[in-house]
Amino acid sequence: MKKINSLSIIFPVYKDKNTVKKMIINSQNALKKTKIKKNEIIVVDDGCPEKSGEYAKKFSKRKNIKIIFHKRNKGYGAAIRTGFKNCSSDWIFQTDGDAEYDVFDLLKLIKKTNNSDLVITYRLKKKYKTNRIIISWIYNKILRILFHTNFKDISTGSRLVKKKLLRKINLVSDSPFLGAELAIKTKYQGYNVTEVGIHTYPRTFGSGSSVSLKNILLTIKEMLILFFRIKI
Repeated sequence: MKKINSLSIIFPVYKDKNTVKKMIINSQNALKKTKIKKNEIIVVDDGCPEKSGEYAKKFSKRKNIKIIFHKRNKGYGAAIRTGFKNCSSDWIFQTDGDAEYDVFDLLKLIKKTNNSDLVITYRLKKKYKTNRIIISWIYNKILRILFHTNFKDISTGSRLVKKKLLRKINLVSDSPFLGAELAIKTKYQGYNVTEVGIHTYPRTFGSGSSVSLKNILLTIKEMLILFFRIKI
């Protein structure tokens, strides 16, 4: 395993009160397994109507856990950017607060950091409803065509990124397009991106907001903005 001096785990929460405790506990255990002594967990409450951040405070007595609040809902991408800005570690593992991704995949991703600035993930098997699988397929296909990339699944919400990279790449997306923006800009600026296959566990309660009409439209808008900026 590559020697990493410090590591942050960040995840946003919105309608995730049912999983925030699990995510904090799993994050703590995953960090223990890495044996990286300097670490932190950052939870970003993106104006959550369920007050997931307030609920998280009950399980965040340790000094290495930070809960950050947006007064209003700013969007998935904006929440991730807030998490990135508040990280103090050399490497940042970003995942989602709904427990769709296994935090312990972090151990797999660390093994791929030797020659990488960014490690992204792709789903080995998509265990979702048909409409979401179709949306994901179309989304990835469009991105490959527009940006001439060959990423397997750029929409997966689990990644490990070097803090130094974030200082060189200006992220602006508020929507779930942020993950694609990060990978595309990393590649276009000549930095190294590695992909790792993972298993996912779709949420069994409530509904996520990433495939809402509002987020789809905002994602399309931000995708086109990036396309025209890169082409100019």
